[in-house]
Amino acid sequence: MTLAVTRYGFDVPDDVRIPLTDDNVALRLVQKDATLWGPDAETEASIRLGWLDLPATSRALVRRLTDLRAELVAENLDRVVLCGMGGSSLAPEVICRAGGVSLTVVDTTDAGQIAAALADLDRTVVVVSSKSGATVETDSHRRAFLTAFAAAGLDEKEIGSRFVVVTDPGSSLAEAATAMGARAVFQADPTVGGRYSALSAFGLVPSALAGADIGALLEDAEALAEHLAAADNPAMELGVALGAAFRGGRDKLALADGDTALQGFGHWAEQLIAESTGKQGRGILPVVLESAQAPGGLTDDVLLAVVGGDAPGPGASIGVTGPLGAQFLAWEYATVVACRILGVNPFDQPDVTESKANTTAALDGGLRPARPPATLGAIEVHGSGGILDGVDLRSGDALTQALEALLAAIPPRGYLAVLAFLDSDDDAAAGALRAALAARTEHPVTFGWGPRYLHSTGQYHKGGPQVGVFLQLTGVVEDDLPVPGRPYTFATLQEAQAAGDRTALADRQRPVLHLHLTDRAAGLEQLRKALT
Repeated sequence: MTLAVTRYGFDVPDDVRIPLTDDNVALRLVQKDATLWGPDAETEASIRLGWLDLPATSRALVRRLTDLRAELVAENLDRVVLCGMGGSSLAPEVICRAGGVSLTVVDTTDAGQIAAALADLDRTVVVVSSKSGATVETDSHRRAFLTAFAAAGLDEKEIGSRFVVVTDPGSSLAEAATAMGARAVFQADPTVGGRYSALSAFGLVPSALAGADIGALLEDAEALAEHLAAADNPAMELGVALGAAFRGGRDKLALADGDTALQGFGHWAEQLIAESTGKQGRGILPVVLESAQAPGGLTDDVLLAVVGGDAPGPGASIGVTGPLGAQFLAWEYATVVACRILGVNPFDQPDVTESKANTTAALDGGLRPARPPATLGAIEVHGSGGILDGVDLRSGDALTQALEALLAAIPPRGYLAVLAFLDSDDDAAAGALRAALAARTEHPVTFGWGPRYLHSTGQYHKGGPQVGVFLQLTGVVEDDLPVPGRPYTFATLQEAQAAGDRTALADRQRPVLHLHLTDRAAGLEQLRKALT
């Protein structure tokens, strides 16, 4: 067996473990019993359990992808760009990091980041990846690359040869791929949901084309799959630990890398766990840490999981060791087990569409931001949910007051989420905010890049326990890009997505502090100083 799960500092009570054993949950799951999560989930579950077969069925992709990569390299197309969101981008990013190969991931609507991805076109092949084909971000990326290749002088046939498409059968993207003459189209298994698709074509196609060894990845997953019908298999132990921690009041899961070969794994697991469990007013909130020693990992309502290493004490924690392929399968299996313990459907995401609908409304001219109540240096300050009540916005330390008010607004057993609609390739200072804020509060602090988090923790923010407070960061766009064939630009789309999510949170009476950086670098430095 290739995976081990070790618990530290907490026990699994019999009332959690015994019902799973008595109901033969491990065997029934491997047999794809859709009744495991109750009658309300049965219809959805009956068409969402194909991920259990992927370690074996995805083997058919290995030879085809090996040949396609060799063909591309022979044409000096050695730069792979992946356009995808959520489940279409997070797993390939981890796989390629683990394999030490280069993959450019475009999962943003930030104009500067997209402009950077449009470089080196003479050696670029673009993987466009979307289950439905209707993902607004991915469709916008595809349009931008089509236009960029044409501007570089490629003819229609040459442009088509630069695209590889991954989608579900019959999607609008499959039709578009045919129309533009894509070099290859990979049809994924429609019985696999996006966040469970790491070992499907969505995870494997871009990874293999970038040079990762997907054959070894599948072998490691298959070595674990052989044991999943046993009641005491390690993936079941992981799921039981997550469920027992939740029952014991630890409804947040801090995720840290214990092995540099698994760097970034927490961001993939974050979507899996947040979207699967965060609904009906309950859920497990993932908190991705910079390291196992980072602030925010050992509070009374947090279970710390170290992926690829031993977890430190004191406090309740688990260590999950094993290769990446086995980790993917184990966490998927464990998550659906935990969902049974929580009593939720692991395969739906009922609250994700709200922010999407709000984005559409904003693009149509609604949801415009209100006039800022204050401009503090390079930052415009907005607030909702009463977050600015009592803050003297004319004071020299108004920004510090606003941040202190935000931290003070976190309720018992609550959390702070930092949501940054900025350039994740450039704004390293924004990424450092999580640890800086976590050091100033006893509550967990999460960080998400927008709009990526809308396809991840966004479900938990709206469908999970309503105990979150939110810091949203947006910034001025100096050099905008049009979205070809659409009546808006990337900056407009990004602004609409941020506004749409603020509206969804405000509709739930959640406190939101919105800081708009009129100069990104200066604003982030001002924010850093206000925190210190």
